[in-house]
Amino acid sequence: MKLSIITAASENNVIGQDGGLPWRLPADLKWFRGHTIGHCIIQGRKTYESHDRPLPGRTSIVLTSSPDEVSVPDDLKPGTQVLTATSLDDAIQTAHRIGGPTDQVFIGGGSRVYADALPRVDRIYLTRVHATIEDGHAHFPEVDWSRFELTEKVDHPADEKHEHSFTFEVWDRK
Repeated sequence: MKLSIITAASENNVIGQDGGLPWRLPADLKWFRGHTIGHCIIQGRKTYESHDRPLPGRTSIVLTSSPDEVSVPDDLKPGTQVLTATSLDDAIQTAHRIGGPTDQVFIGGGSRVYADALPRVDRIYLTRVHATIEDGHAHFPEVDWSRFELTEKVDHPADEKHEHSFTFEVWDRK
């Protein structure tokens, strides 16, 4: 099973600010949804709670030391599931058991989860936001990019819907 990170990060690797994203980029949200729909997505409890609701059409595996404290609404949309795990290994094993339409599992944040998963991932889907965010509270970990090969790159200019320019990048482990 392929393990992939998916994230958006500023030029200085900020991924979060005040409990949410420091930008509004609708094309990035669409890209995120398009890649993760129908898949398992592993995320930390704070990242899970930063969403208004569980991500529809996906199985969210929430990493937490207190599984009973993870709130799961009763009215989940079809194809949506929320499970908990107490370690990254447990979350990956849960994703293997569930299976799915493909052999890909996504790591969706936050900082610590990305750092723990980075040595194991096969692919990184990175939206590089061309901005420097000075007061971010969450950062994407440093990556040894020499261990990865850039296999896809699509630039997107700033426009009336996107306050910053950005680039969709796909990096595969060599």
